[in-house]
Amino acid sequence: MNTLLALAATPWYHITLTPWKVVGLTGSLIFGLRFVIQWIASERAKRSVIPFGFWECSAVGSILTLSYFWLYRHDSVGIIQTALPLPIYLRNLYFRWTRHHAQHPGNEPRPPE
Repeated sequence: MNTLLALAATPWYHITLTPWKVVGLTGSLIFGLRFVIQWIASERAKRSVIPFGFWECSAVGSILTLSYFWLYRHDSVGIIQTALPLPIYLRNLYFRWTRHHAQHPGNEPRPPE
């Protein structure tokens, strides 16, 4: 475990990766994956849809990025930027969790061809 932490804190191409930076970068990666999920769901539905995974990636990515800005960077701009839309993501997840049937084609299984 100490080797992993030492490796993570070692500068690499003038970029120092700390465990908190890994948390922030992971949050950014998960947040960015939501667009790939939305793109795939829209291609399957042949129209623009927002699938459940979009809201999951939005919430998880925002929480990880928020923890990076709040607990490590103490950056008010980053905190506000990631905290303000978080209730919207969580509310959409709540709607999905209280309804167990898919409401649009992006959440339906792909029909056999």
